[in-house]
Amino acid sequence: MSADNEVIERSGDEPGAFASIYDRHAPAIYRYASQRLGDHAAEDVMSETFLVAFEKRAGYDLDVVDARPWLLGIATRLMRKHVRLEARAWKGMVADVAAQLAPDVIEQAGARLDAARLTRRLASALRKLSASDRDTLLLYAWGDLDYAGVAAALDVPIGTVRSRLNRARRLLRDAAERPGTPETEQETDHGRTDAAAQHA
Repeated sequence: MSADNEVIERSGDEPGAFASIYDRHAPAIYRYASQRLGDHAAEDVMSETFLVAFEKRAGYDLDVVDARPWLLGIATRLMRKHVRLEARAWKGMVADVAAQLAPDVIEQAGARLDAARLTRRLASALRKLSASDRDTLLLYAWGDLDYAGVAAALDVPIGTVRSRLNRARRLLRDAAERPGTPETEQETDHGRTDAAAQHA
């Protein structure tokens, strides 16, 4: 099986070759869009993502082997068109978001806090995030990208990704903590390694 960059390069002469990029990455793009906007808009975002990617494939950086960050970046930009839909979807997904973004905090707080109250506080914290911080957080959490992948998707430096995730984590942690509970400064990697941090 050819790497994504090889397929994209070949698709310049053989446009049909780009179909394998769709086959490889469509489920991940759909899943990400569905979690952000709901199933009703996910199909449109996914289709539009691959249309834009196909049209812009000549500008793809062939040194980058994996096209998933590039595709998720396109999808994220397209989703900005759907901001009103996303705002409505957030209300229905608050419990799911809380479970996926802060599982350790929710487990610890389960014995101490009413889950509905914690969910409301986390939802309020998520609404306070800027669009760029929310995009960064959701690409990391739902797009399952590492820091370098998020940076590539949003076309920002890795340091910016670190700052945005730190801000988002701090806001979520502050919202989840009970008054008088000391803050936990240790970050959890949730099974992913950040190659950029290891080389820093």
